[in-house]
Amino acid sequence: MHENETAVRSEIIDGNIRLVTLDGPRTRNSIGRAQYEALRAIIVDAGNDAAIRAVVLTGAGGFFSSGGNVGALQESRSQNLSEVSRNTDALAAMILAIRNCPTPVIAAVEGGAAGLGVSLALACDMVVASNAARFTVAYVKIGLTPDGGATHFLTDSLPRQLVSELCMLGRPVSAARLHAAGAVNTLCEDGHAIEAALDLARACATGAREAIAVIKTEIASARENQLAEQIDLEGRNINKARYGREAAEGLQAFLEKRKPDFPNR
Repeated sequence: MHENETAVRSEIIDGNIRLVTLDGPRTRNSIGRAQYEALRAIIVDAGNDAAIRAVVLTGAGGFFSSGGNVGALQESRSQNLSEVSRNTDALAAMILAIRNCPTPVIAAVEGGAAGLGVSLALACDMVVASNAARFTVAYVKIGLTPDGGATHFLTDSLPRQLVSELCMLGRPVSAARLHAAGAVNTLCEDGHAIEAALDLARACATGAREAIAVIKTEIASARENQLAEQIDLEGRNINKARYGREAAEGLQAFLEKRKPDFPNR
């Protein structure tokens, strides 16, 4: 690995949580095609592994990710459109892998996220951020436009005026402001983002795995479906779930006034 590249490290926590760490101290965990492909592979594998109940994505060195490497972006100007399109295609595949993963993916943002790092964090199902964290959609500062679904994720969770401020001005926005607006789930003390994210991951890990996977697809379709379509989808899903093993355990546990012990696989 080149000294300026970011390593993508993966480890198992508690036997059922995959902790993924971007580690590139020289560039504050910048990412490019190699990292897109590595992250995609890890996420796809996690989604296909019944033993993994949640994924936590974070950055080393007190920062989540600075997004694209500016030096690499400058070099890409000498490449043809076909070559640079391979990079954006790999980026799209990484983001879509997170959204399509049946396993919950939680971002732990320490310090901040910039550019594509913001897209990567917001692609996750839940976001934990330290009090000092800042989110900067910085593309406009270097004459570029957002990528990685940034405008989609921001518009999906924030008022248009705030999205315009983030994207058109490229100014940092505090985690507290995004938390108040609903784009960040949990604020925590500085240095505790991973710990807080693991708390959420553990809550997911003890939950009903199959039901959570279906809920993720329902949330994804809700903004596109008309009300009648969404009600029909939810009806078909709950009618399938009610005969499953998770419902058998969950309903019985409720009636017996105990915590459910959902199947591990």
